[in-house]
Amino acid sequence: MTQKIPVVQNIMNANDQLAAQNRARLDQAGVFAVNLMASPGAGKTSLIEATLKRLPSTIQVAAVDGDIATSIDADRAAAAGATAIQINTGGECHLDAVMLRNALDQLGDLARFDLLIVENVGNLICPAAFQLGTHKSVLIASIPEGDDKPYKYPGMYQGVDALIINKIDLLPYIPFRMDYFRKGVEILSPDLVSFPLSCLTGEGFDQWVDWLGTSIQEFHA
Repeated sequence: MTQKIPVVQNIMNANDQLAAQNRARLDQAGVFAVNLMASPGAGKTSLIEATLKRLPSTIQVAAVDGDIATSIDADRAAAAGATAIQINTGGECHLDAVMLRNALDQLGDLARFDLLIVENVGNLICPAAFQLGTHKSVLIASIPEGDDKPYKYPGMYQGVDALIINKIDLLPYIPFRMDYFRKGVEILSPDLVSFPLSCLTGEGFDQWVDWLGTSIQEFHA
């Protein structure tokens, strides 16, 4: 008799349990956490840098940067004013709840922070499947990636709380059909809030920062 062991299901269940523990830990410390996901080069680190410049100085921010190698992203987040922790996944294409738990341990007293930004590994498949324990999930799409990404990677566009459309300053130079892109997004997530913006020029950033600030206030209310 052959017995099949649901290894994948067991792994996901264990991850979800740890994610719930991370969430409880963040709640107890009063830290609002965002999981930032995107493909490589979409502008995750640039968004963090530009966001930190525009948030009130009273908001204390921690950043956890996931990458296969190097500390480049964490160094940039730290230079922008965050207390930053780098997670090198050693080849894994996503962060998981265990990795975030270890990063929370390294941050020490979480109660000194108001906001935690988790920069996930650049990937449009794996990060969507692994809960971390954050309160909001934000996906960044960028104009150079093309307008077909919601159709090709539907799993990533479902279940997120906000969508950032980055690098809109390139619209005059790149054939990107915004209506086609938005139609694909609406099919998957009809009520998804989106923020077209440019990290380079600052266009559209007020709306994004207002949404983030309101989310932090509502969490702490």
